[in-house]
Amino acid sequence: MEKPPDSPIENPPRLQADESSARGQKAVNRRDLLKLTLGGGAGLALDGFIDVPAVKAATKDMKLSQIKEFTTSCNFCSCGCGMIAAVRDGKLIAMEGDYDHIVSRGSLCVKGISMFATHHSPNRLGKPRYRAPGSDHWEDIEWKDAAEKIARKIKKVRDETWIATEKVDGKDVPVNRTDAIAFLGGAQNTNEECYIFQKAARLLGMPWVEHQARL
Repeated sequence: MEKPPDSPIENPPRLQADESSARGQKAVNRRDLLKLTLGGGAGLALDGFIDVPAVKAATKDMKLSQIKEFTTSCNFCSCGCGMIAAVRDGKLIAMEGDYDHIVSRGSLCVKGISMFATHHSPNRLGKPRYRAPGSDHWEDIEWKDAAEKIARKIKKVRDETWIATEKVDGKDVPVNRTDAIAFLGGAQNTNEECYIFQKAARLLGMPWVEHQARL
C-alpha cells in the first residue's frame, strides 16, 4: 500500500556494520584493507630483492654505526652544563648538548660548543708534565709517577704543618688539621665525586674546601 506524499519519512534500518560496531567490534573499511594489502605486498617484494645480512654488514662502516653515548659535564665554567659524548672504539667523535640535563636543557655557550675542538687540539697535553726545581724545561712523566709525586708532597706538607691541639680557654683542645693545604672542586665533578672529595679532604685534615663556583 502506497503512503501519501505528505507522510513523514521513516529512518532506514541500521546496517550490519553499525550493529557490529555497537557490539564493540571495529569494522575494516576499504582504506584500511588497501593499506594492509600494499604494505604486505611491499614487504614481500623487498624481502626478495634486499639481502638483509649484507645490509647489516655494510652499515658497520657508516658514520654513526657502533656508537656509544655517555653523559658528561662541560669543563669550563661553574655552570656544569650537561653534554653527550659519542665514542667509537675508545675515541671521541662528537659532542652535543644534553637536552635532558636539568641545568642547561641542551644549550651550550661558545666555550661549551668548542669543547670537542679543544679535545682534538694538537696543543692538548696527553701526559702530565714535570719541571724540576731550578730547571728551565718541562718533561713528560707517566700518570703513576705523577700520582706518587703528589702523594709524597701532600704527606710531607701535612706532617710538617700538622696541628694536633689548640689552646681554648687555657685548655688543649684536639683539632687535628693542617692549614697549609686547601682543596678546590670543579664544575665537572658530579655530586657523588664531590661527596668523595669532601670525605678525602676531611680525612687528610683540610679545613679549607672550596668550589670553583664561588670564585
